[in-house]
Amino acid sequence: MDTGRKMLLVFTLSCFIMSGCHPQNNAPLKQGDRPPAVAGSFYPSDPEELKKMLADLFAKAKPASVKNVQAIICPHAGYVFSGIVAASSFNQIDPLKKYDNIFVIGSSHRVSFMGASIYTQGDYVTPLGHVTINTELAKKLIKENPVFIFNPDADKSEHSVEVQIPFLQYHMKNGIRIVPIILGTQSEQTCQKIAQALKPYFNENNLFVISSDFSHYPSYSDAQANDKRTCDAIITGSPDNLMRVLKDNEQKDIPNLATSLCGWTSVLTLLDITGNDPAYHFTPVFYQNSGDSKYADKSQVVGYWSVAVTHKENLQKTPSEFNFTNAEKKELLKIARNTLEKYIPDHVRPVIDAKGLAANLKMKAGAFVTLKENGDLRGCVGRFTSDDPLYLVIQEMAIASSTEDNRFPPVSANEISKLEIEISVLSPMKKINSIDEIILGKHGIYIKKGWNSGTFLPQVANETGWTREDFLGHCARDKAGIGWDGWKNAEIYIYEASVFSEKEVNGHKN
Repeated sequence: MDTGRKMLLVFTLSCFIMSGCHPQNNAPLKQGDRPPAVAGSFYPSDPEELKKMLADLFAKAKPASVKNVQAIICPHAGYVFSGIVAASSFNQIDPLKKYDNIFVIGSSHRVSFMGASIYTQGDYVTPLGHVTINTELAKKLIKENPVFIFNPDADKSEHSVEVQIPFLQYHMKNGIRIVPIILGTQSEQTCQKIAQALKPYFNENNLFVISSDFSHYPSYSDAQANDKRTCDAIITGSPDNLMRVLKDNEQKDIPNLATSLCGWTSVLTLLDITGNDPAYHFTPVFYQNSGDSKYADKSQVVGYWSVAVTHKENLQKTPSEFNFTNAEKKELLKIARNTLEKYIPDHVRPVIDAKGLAANLKMKAGAFVTLKENGDLRGCVGRFTSDDPLYLVIQEMAIASSTEDNRFPPVSANEISKLEIEISVLSPMKKINSIDEIILGKHGIYIKKGWNSGTFLPQVANETGWTREDFLGHCARDKAGIGWDGWKNAEIYIYEASVFSEKEVNGHKN
């Protein structure tokens, strides 16, 4: 190991060497309790100093930007290096929410073993006191799943789980109960088995804390680029994308890069749990690397990302005017289908009686109508803004998507019954200065350069599993016609959409 790397590791482990650990409540350690292993090195061992440091980190961290978080990804380095990023992750969690369990999952740095170890012997202890482990659930998981064991060596000196606990103790106001899990495996297939065992608990009643740093030891600028690629892969929600990008990063021969994601097995397990399900939304919250700390050495750094995972049903609502009731969604879809059934065979636009329509359906907004046949795209046309009421926009776009999408022949009368209709009602567009503002699955993009332009609706990112660069590149090349890299010197706008389909609303096509 070269000198620079040694210095970084030594300082990470020694920046807070204090004299012993003093749990705040002075409760004695019981037999089986897991004592702190890295208090006094990764974070202060004195309770008051630790609380003061945590208060400062949370004050500097990014505030909450999403609601009802089900999982976070956060770093596990010394607090002076990664503490602001970690606090940004925990800031996304409602401090007043009482979770049944908090699963804290980290990858082993010191011991290699098959499967994953769940601590079952007592409490987890930090300078801020004792934390209850749900030992009944821990033992149940071990009994029912051969992939889980209790390995006393796994927790003995491991920091990936421990460093998360003081953040939880400080931030959560109604107590916590944890299930600490350390992965010893390096097998993708074993991660899938772990995910399968944990998936029944991945719901709004439990929180998952996934512990991982990102790149280790490249230069500051190389780390930024490398960590962005890795994060972009993670937020697609695709396990395959993550593994592909990790392998691509490795093959780039980046100087001094030891790993792109030290807790890759823990992050992969999370992605295996969410399983490419577009209902789960990954939001990148904040990035720094150790070169941003006051102890900066930009020649060799470690990267840190904060990421929050939310279920689509629990995301922050789009503006109130886009909160359509199920009845309103059904009415717009009915307008679109009635229009197709009248216009395609007879070229007659049905008259819509607006008197009984809800106010939401009369607002002025842009919208797209998408037609699919046997799951394949059959037409999609829309407009971003309109001076017409929404119900008329839907009628117009239903006609346009069935007759004017030049990628397809016009829809014939005998196809109508085979079509599924999807509607996307758009928020106003916002011009962005950085592509970091694009949240895949949440934002649609509109790229404009001269007379050329193109767009992708938000759901395209979920359907394809593309990275942010893929999303932009395909839109620039395939939709705007300005080449794969054309977005780099084009105007980029983002927008949100309320998306609903006949299959979702009715459970069938019509």
